[in-house]
Amino acid sequence: MNLQVVYCNHQTATLDVREKLAFSSEDQLIRAYDDLRARFPKTEAVVLSTCNRVELYTSQESPDEAPTQQQIAQFFAEFHKIRLDDFVDDLLERTGPDAVRHLFEVVSSIDSMVLGEPQIVSQVKEAYDLALKNESCGPLTNALFQGALRVSARVRTETKLAEGRVSIASVAVGEFGKSIFDRFDDKTVLVIGAGEMAEETLRYLKDEGVRKIIVINRSPRRAEQLASAFGGTSQPYEELDRWMVAADVIVSTTGADRPIVDVPRFSKIIEQKEAQPIFILDLGAPRDFEPAVGDIDDNVFLYDIDSLEQTCEQNRAKRSREVERARRLVEDETEKFMHDVYHQATGPIVKRLREEWHDIKDRELELLFNKLHHIDGEDKRMIEQSIDRVINKLLHPPLKALKQEARQGPPHGLIDALKRLFHLGD
Repeated sequence: MNLQVVYCNHQTATLDVREKLAFSSEDQLIRAYDDLRARFPKTEAVVLSTCNRVELYTSQESPDEAPTQQQIAQFFAEFHKIRLDDFVDDLLERTGPDAVRHLFEVVSSIDSMVLGEPQIVSQVKEAYDLALKNESCGPLTNALFQGALRVSARVRTETKLAEGRVSIASVAVGEFGKSIFDRFDDKTVLVIGAGEMAEETLRYLKDEGVRKIIVINRSPRRAEQLASAFGGTSQPYEELDRWMVAADVIVSTTGADRPIVDVPRFSKIIEQKEAQPIFILDLGAPRDFEPAVGDIDDNVFLYDIDSLEQTCEQNRAKRSREVERARRLVEDETEKFMHDVYHQATGPIVKRLREEWHDIKDRELELLFNKLHHIDGEDKRMIEQSIDRVINKLLHPPLKALKQEARQGPPHGLIDALKRLFHLGD
């Protein structure tokens, strides 16, 4: 069995690179799975794409069938129609236990911009569920992602990593928003998009006293549902510019494949606004607002995902002790997972070897006992036990070697050698 992940995240790549590689819709992911199956027919695959990371987990029965990092990079380039040179240096690869450890750290939010953020768990689960739906998973990826969800639960219950401001939305509102406004109860909040991130951000804004909420989304029904849940109102998408003029706070999480607001468009908005601060939280990946929008006027405060880096690093430093506890849990779970994987790889050969030798023993004893009519049942039992001990002693060296080799990974070479030496078929 072989396992690998090729990825880029907020630590290895800029937002521009992550935007180019992101899968912004379920339809796009379905097409990606079709492409992956065509390219790598013997490979299990799960794609995890969020605003902070793009990761492709793959698994194969044999290491010889594994796609190379270059082949996966080629998939990204051709699927997204971008040049390899634009991102290939930002892609990293991990294999075996390192790949397992990486996912366990991701789902536990140790690897997140905001330590302990709960959103990543649902994102990993959604990614896994979609891979299942598209029949892209297999035995190893199923075990890996089910194990990851168990690890996240352990970290949440056995550490304090999730206490305090732990999500991107809570840090954005609590740190950035409060540096601009002393109060929120008199502010008009415009939410563009109606996904999970928009909902989470609204939850924190409501906690800060926000009363007037406007939700605009291309799907009016979803906008109405989100607005109703938080005591707001929905407006037609065609009224977006009008409500940007009225808003004090704009939260944008559309998931569009390109910015929906550029400099010329927002310049017209600013011309119609009074000289007052406007807080724009762009949580889209790719961005919903062109970065240069933040330079139009001194009263425009535009923050995107990358803007959170410094605050999140401060958060990380404060939680260093909990991070270490979480890492120990992850390491423990990684070792357990790999032990199970290696056992599955070596278990069949051990079982066949024991069965083969004991079958030989049973046949030989039957021949022997047919000739020795004078011995009783107790003598037969003692003879059988003696031969069992001989077999176990003879099997001990090869099985011990197999167990030792399996600590470092599936011992394919030793397994093949044992099959040839003892004439064991597949």
